[in-house]
Amino acid sequence: MKRILIFTIILLLGFQGVIIAQDNKEEKKPFQFTDIKRLPATSIKSQDRAGTCWSWSTISYLETEMMRLGKDSVSLSPLYIVWNTYNEKAKRYVRMHGNLNFGQGGAFADVFWVLENYGIVPLSEYLGLNYGEDIHAHGELDAILKAYLDAVVKNPNKKLSTAWLKGYEAVLDAYLGAKPEKFNYKGKEYTPMTFYKEVTGLNVKDYVSLTSFTHHPFYTSFPVEIPDNWIGEYSYNIPIDELMDIMDKAIDNGYTFAWGSDVSEDGFSRQGIAVIPDFDNYEMADAEIAKWVTLPKNKKIEEWFKNPGKEKQITQQMRQDAFDNYQTTDDHGMHVVGKATDQNGNKYFIVKNSWGEYGDYKGYLYASYPFVEYKTINIFIHKDALPKDLKKKLNIQ
Repeated sequence: MKRILIFTIILLLGFQGVIIAQDNKEEKKPFQFTDIKRLPATSIKSQDRAGTCWSWSTISYLETEMMRLGKDSVSLSPLYIVWNTYNEKAKRYVRMHGNLNFGQGGAFADVFWVLENYGIVPLSEYLGLNYGEDIHAHGELDAILKAYLDAVVKNPNKKLSTAWLKGYEAVLDAYLGAKPEKFNYKGKEYTPMTFYKEVTGLNVKDYVSLTSFTHHPFYTSFPVEIPDNWIGEYSYNIPIDELMDIMDKAIDNGYTFAWGSDVSEDGFSRQGIAVIPDFDNYEMADAEIAKWVTLPKNKKIEEWFKNPGKEKQITQQMRQDAFDNYQTTDDHGMHVVGKATDQNGNKYFIVKNSWGEYGDYKGYLYASYPFVEYKTINIFIHKDALPKDLKKKLNIQ
């Protein structure tokens, strides 16, 4: 009886071991990342149901820049930026008789323009939630602002009144809240402009936009032809291998950067991986992939993610063709904070996103070098991260 009992216990323990081994096998993920270098960043936040990634990502980048410059770590207000850009965009929309892109979208340059003209405030001083919601949801606001401006552009009085802008700003205040004119920070009173100049340590003139397309000459600058570049920001145009080298070495030297990319590829996974598998795949229906959207399935991609293989070798012409054919569009702005390798030695950038703590990496994602090489629209980076010979060639002081 004892032998039977002992044998039974051994069998049970062995069976339990099999179960544990199976569980461990199931828990093992196809991608195993080792961080090479991860630079400091403030906490993960969410843009929620608002198309304002451009503001959240640039603000995240500037928060890290403040830390790099030895300043206090502080969360800044993305919605303060949004209020001011909505306001300026309205003025230009009316002046252009409605022939200007108007909506929630924007570009990194918008944030720098606001800092230079209106300063910035801490997040604690301006949340931008003044419409009975706990999350950012701008569908109604965007529709109302657009309808309001279209009515103004129709010019029913045959002459624009002096009231239209005040009325428009009243709508912004109703939804986002009135902008703070003064506030206290660490026992001292500031305005948004004095906070920018005295506390952040930032100088907007120190930052440049870089891109890489062949429809303009390399080593010149041009405004990238994307709808959200309503402000007409110029980007320096350089070959993609040089741009990749700048991004790679920037992390080594302690510089993060804001990254504008297309995320409509099937290889951009909601779990936090961005890759370009070496086979033809299909574009997704949605532009900016948001966590509340159910995405179409691609079985070939799903199988590749279970057993990662080779990625495409990207060329300058592939980038250009995708841009010209609308396969690469300005979908999403993010913040690159580091780099890593997977278990096969392939390199990835570590990217801080603004969709909250979603996915396997709690709001971060790993974007492969081929993905970044193929899908980058532009980056914003401190000019000191650029090689000296390139700065000289571009005449950047």
